[in-house]
Order: sequence, then structure tokens, then C-alpha cells
Amino acid sequence: MDPELTSFTQTAGTTLVTLMATEAWQHTRDGLTRLWQRLQPDRARIVSDELDASREEVLRARSAADQEMLSELCLQWQGYLRRLLLAQPEAVEDLRRLLDDVDPEAAARITQHGTASGRARVYQAGRDMHINER
Repeated sequence: MDPELTSFTQTAGTTLVTLMATEAWQHTRDGLTRLWQRLQPDRARIVSDELDASREEVLRARSAADQEMLSELCLQWQGYLRRLLLAQPEAVEDLRRLLDDVDPEAAARITQHGTASGRARVYQAGRDMHINER
């Protein structure tokens, strides 16, 4: 899978779960339901029901400070979105526009992931980085 698409679905899934606990949720939910109705009409009702169930879980998890549940929900929606975009690659821009409309900061958000093992090092920065090792 294209690393850019992987990164986008990770960010989109996390953004979606975050939006589930905001006032922008209904608009987001309606837009996602319309997107699925257009691209995969046979799955649209199932996805709509999953969106509703996930929102309830997000609200419960936030009130209980259950970060593990929130992370699981992010992974779940990353998977749903990944499968949709693999089947319908032309939908990337539609999803990007929808999320940018309800969460304008999402367009500027950067997500970085780094893994090091053994004696390896990972250096990550959102801007300038100066490393002076001796």
C-alpha cells in the first residue's frame, strides 16, 4: 500500500474519532454517510450504524479517560477508511475535503511515527532540527 495513503488513513481515522466528540459530528457523520452511499451503497447503512455506535463508545471512553478504547476506535476507523480508499482511490480527495471542511486544522496537522530497535536512533521534527553528536 502507498505510504502516503497509509499516512492519510491514519490521520483521517484519528481525526474522525476526535470529531465524534465535537459539535461538528453530525455534519461529519452525514458527509461520510453520503460518501459511502455514493461509493459503496450496499455498505452505507452498516457504516452509518457503525458511526453511531462508535460515537457512543467515544463519548463513554472520553468520560472514563479510557485512552486504550480511543486508540482502538482510531484503528477501527483507519481500517474502514483504508478499505474504502483501496477500493475507490478517487475518493481520497472527497474524504480530504470533507475532513478539512469540518476540521480546518486537519489540513495542517502532521503525524509522525518512528520505531527504533537495538542501538538505532530516530530523530523527528516538525521543523528545523540540529543534531550535534560527538
